[in-house]
Amino acid sequence: MTELHPDLRENVRMLGELLGQSIQRYPGRECFERIEEIRAAAKSDRRQESGSGQRLVNLLGKLSDDELLPVTRAFNQFLNLANLAEQYHGIRRKRDHQSDLMVEPLAGVFDRLKDGGVSAEALHQCVADMRVEFVLTAHPTEVARRTLIMKYDEMSDCLASLDHADLLPSEREAITERLSRLVAEAWHTDEIRHERPTAVDEAKWGFAVIENSLWQALPRFLGDLDRSLQEATGEGLPLQASPVRIASWMGGDRDGNPNVTHQVTQKVFLLGRWMAADLFLRDIKSLRAELSMWQASDELRDLSGDSREPYRYVLAELRDRLIKTRDWAEARVNGEPADTSGILFENEDLTAPLELCYRSLVECGLEKIANGALLDTIRRAHTFGLPLSRLDIRQEATRHAEAVAEMVEYLGLGDYLSWSEKERQVFLIQELQGRRPLVPRNWEPSEPVREVLDTCEVVAQQTPEALGSYVISMASKPSDVLSVILLLRESGMKFPMRIVPLFETLDDLRGAPDSMSALYEVDWYRDYCQGRQEVMIGYSDSSKDAGQLMAAWAQYQAQEKLTQVANRFGVHLTLFHGRGGTVGRGGGPANRAILSQPPGSVNGSFRITEQGEMIRFKFGLPQLAVQSLTLYSTAVIEATLAPPPEPEKAWRDTMDWLTERSLKAYREVVRENPDFVPYFRQVTPEQALGKLALGSRPARRKASGGVESLRAIPWIFAWTQMRLMLPSWLGSDVALEDAAREGRLPELREMMQGWPFFRTYVDMLEMVLAKADLRIAGYYEKTLLDDDKLRALGTSLGERLEGCVQRLLELKEQHELLEGEPAFAHSMRVRNPYTDPLHYLQAELLKRDRESEGKGEVPELVERALKVTMAGISAGMRNTG
Repeated sequence: MTELHPDLRENVRMLGELLGQSIQRYPGRECFERIEEIRAAAKSDRRQESGSGQRLVNLLGKLSDDELLPVTRAFNQFLNLANLAEQYHGIRRKRDHQSDLMVEPLAGVFDRLKDGGVSAEALHQCVADMRVEFVLTAHPTEVARRTLIMKYDEMSDCLASLDHADLLPSEREAITERLSRLVAEAWHTDEIRHERPTAVDEAKWGFAVIENSLWQALPRFLGDLDRSLQEATGEGLPLQASPVRIASWMGGDRDGNPNVTHQVTQKVFLLGRWMAADLFLRDIKSLRAELSMWQASDELRDLSGDSREPYRYVLAELRDRLIKTRDWAEARVNGEPADTSGILFENEDLTAPLELCYRSLVECGLEKIANGALLDTIRRAHTFGLPLSRLDIRQEATRHAEAVAEMVEYLGLGDYLSWSEKERQVFLIQELQGRRPLVPRNWEPSEPVREVLDTCEVVAQQTPEALGSYVISMASKPSDVLSVILLLRESGMKFPMRIVPLFETLDDLRGAPDSMSALYEVDWYRDYCQGRQEVMIGYSDSSKDAGQLMAAWAQYQAQEKLTQVANRFGVHLTLFHGRGGTVGRGGGPANRAILSQPPGSVNGSFRITEQGEMIRFKFGLPQLAVQSLTLYSTAVIEATLAPPPEPEKAWRDTMDWLTERSLKAYREVVRENPDFVPYFRQVTPEQALGKLALGSRPARRKASGGVESLRAIPWIFAWTQMRLMLPSWLGSDVALEDAAREGRLPELREMMQGWPFFRTYVDMLEMVLAKADLRIAGYYEKTLLDDDKLRALGTSLGERLEGCVQRLLELKEQHELLEGEPAFAHSMRVRNPYTDPLHYLQAELLKRDRESEGKGEVPELVERALKVTMAGISAGMRNTG
């Protein structure tokens, strides 16, 4: 059995002791001893495989109302501290200066590709042209408050300081004292948000990730990439290359979120410019201190005149313009009049003077100075730019159709919504090719349509660098794309923005290739997109619609066919992956996921959403961010230059056979069983999730309705809380059972061996099954269900989960789950004694909460403790939604 690394174990022990000291001070020794007793009982119950958890349940049942909150908070806090220790351990440097985390270095990947027959020229071209874009989303799965995240980051800094072997005793004592104080501060800070963040708050949080982590990480990563590329090919990165980019949905994603208005989007654009100006201002002030040299090129002298310090002269002008830009943006945010003279608006206003200084230094033989802090700032300027991040706009397809329909009706041209798809396309292309405005001058549209048009106007006022993609959710037809282009043009758009259909449901994924083919057949559209197209694949809604196995196969096939269609029309396709943190939303190890994509579908470009707590786990600290950027980039380079082989015809047939069974089995339960929705509502904390002020977006698309109206994130979140993990395995159980019964497991093993896609799916299924826990799920059922029919459904699902585990072990020829991932298995075991009490308490608190609601009022203590259990279980499970 793999144990924790000694350094990690020591950090977890130390943080746990410091937390214990804080608890002993408040609420006191008695409470601390009760918590320790509960922890010991949880460990003991876990050691007895057949144990019922009864000792733990008995202890928890004796807690007084006053003890409920401190006990739940203690276990929640410990799990957060364990997470931060694990996160830091991933980037710690051992005494011999080797990183513990297994991220293959860039140089190793480049050497392996060259050994495999990739030429130096092909490798350089691929890296120089690469486009990997991370899209930070505000999907509400980050439970921890920002104020606590900042404390945890500082704790990580303390752990890093303690890792130095040459500390004096007094220095070590001072750092430990600071760490102790931070743990105490965290213990005495309310971990639950009581007010829902606004969309602007979310955007500010996204900007803070850039400021606190990515701002430092990006130049470090690009420096590594430059050096490794130079060593491998003899040529480094071009000066203006930006192989990695950052975009955001925060303040732009209005799909189902009435809180994201055109005013919010405008404010977020301005806040981004304010933050960028402020960050670049810090860089320029630092550069002015460094670039004191007098040698300069004639080109620079022409600008600086006879100044004795020409670089400082040029940078002083840039500094002054950045100050004006920051003041202008601040005034605009506050709704005050603002002077635009002298501000930096186009990105070239920022990059041109910096590159002038760089060329001059190189010409004067001062490459060493040029390639220092100045090069870092140039790389930031090309990656983040004056907008700081590219803002995506997302809106649902019917909202655009309704806007066009109102215009058409006002002009007396007919009923657009009743037209066939062909009629819509003919009309839209005719208008797009014409020059007259379509929007009537004195027309008063309805409020929803006015909002769509106002948003388009805000977008049309931005520079190209400020804009990511316009994502159309629930897209299914070419007219969905053409209508957005028309609305943007009517709003004054002067350049072609990327318009990205998002194919989400099973039917949409299946229809996506034909939809895109019909779009490419339009000559006008091919001219508009200039040979480049982005298409978004929705993971979460397809999984909720069809089950994880069917969704994964439908996504794979859609990507294959979309790639073939794009190639047929000579269009370069970028696939935008709407993956979440959990397997139920397409999550899992990033490099494996990318390397298992269909061959040819990762063609030097890759776009992916990063959400909630996964942003913190991947990009929360600069060194973590460097590792994540390396991991994604090397996977994209490898998938482009050395893609996996095509799956064999027999394997495809087997996948069709498996998914036919999994889809039927999944929908029989989720859609057709009348007891399923009542079971889901009663046995999970789904209806209590709304009490957690996680994000600005409502949990439901509609106020009423069944599972279909529920957003994919609360759907996954709720099942994770009570450890049935149903969305990630339901359907697969029947598919594997049928495969075993018909003697097809040897063929599945062959598929695992030769097909990265299938291997990745099986590994992800194993990870989810390892997180599932029938003893805990059974306790929720026992506590919260009083209907025999619902209990019978729960028993049936539990038996199916057990069967799925047995079939997976048989398939992988293992005795227990996670045999090949011992470190992950041990991490789960370490967390269980802390998550178990939270699960048992949550079930009891849900019962009290519902009983109190029936009487009209829920005691504040119960509600607060319930929220803390949700936060703690989220921390224990890591990827929650």
